[in-house]
Amino acid sequence: MWAAEPTCTPTNAATVIDSLLLAAARIGTFEIDRGLTNASGFFFLRDEKLFLVTSRHVLIDEPSQHHPYRIEIELHTDAADLGKSTGLSMLLFADGKSCWRQGRDAAGEIDVAVIELDRSALPAGALLSAFTPAHLVGADPAQAGHAGVEVGSSLLIVGFPLGFHDTLHHLPVVRQAVLASAYGLRFQGEGFFLTDARTHRGTSGAPVVMRDTRAGADPALPWKLLGVHSGRLDMKTRDLVQDESLGLNVAWYADILMTLTAPGTEGKPDGAVQAKASAAG
Repeated sequence: MWAAEPTCTPTNAATVIDSLLLAAARIGTFEIDRGLTNASGFFFLRDEKLFLVTSRHVLIDEPSQHHPYRIEIELHTDAADLGKSTGLSMLLFADGKSCWRQGRDAAGEIDVAVIELDRSALPAGALLSAFTPAHLVGADPAQAGHAGVEVGSSLLIVGFPLGFHDTLHHLPVVRQAVLASAYGLRFQGEGFFLTDARTHRGTSGAPVVMRDTRAGADPALPWKLLGVHSGRLDMKTRDLVQDESLGLNVAWYADILMTLTAPGTEGKPDGAVQAKASAAG
């Protein structure tokens, strides 16, 4: 957990709430000053670089003609008073290039994007938690493959459905989910797995996590980062009168973050980074 110049020292907030709630970020998209959409995201730290992670369609979506100019996230500014927060605005384009990085593999576009945050621009007293590569499934060499992540496992999706959240303390809400497909396999050849959960618009970009019960789990953030929630999955052939929606959701494998945050991926004209072969590649 971070406070002021980001450190891992205990804070007042740490004794009251789960640090997982401070890892999620509420995102607003804007065309100049006109609000467009609400979404979810989370923080990821690698090699002292801090990134905001969300769904790629939050930042640009050609089918719906969604082309925001900037985004804004909300940050806590006082570890002793979660009611104090401020907005941090970020432009999405600079010098004709997109400021985000997005994934692509042999199957096509991956609906995940990251934006590197300027840590010097964070407000004084900024309080947040961040996932790291150590939180990814398979990061522990003592655990082979996807050990412990089984079909039917209990998961959480941490976000801001329809923009809803605790407006007093500026915290997200958590939805229960169940792993609905084989973790580690690309569902229908795509770089995602399925969850069974009730979700809404505004949850796009939320982290999909599972409690880390290992003895060596990070005590500051004891959660495994499995994926990035993208949206609901349905069947085009479903009879809208007779059949209910599937109630299933797409979550892109989180290991794509290792590709998107790797050194040397900055400055791509379209922000696209080719993913290597993995659960997501």
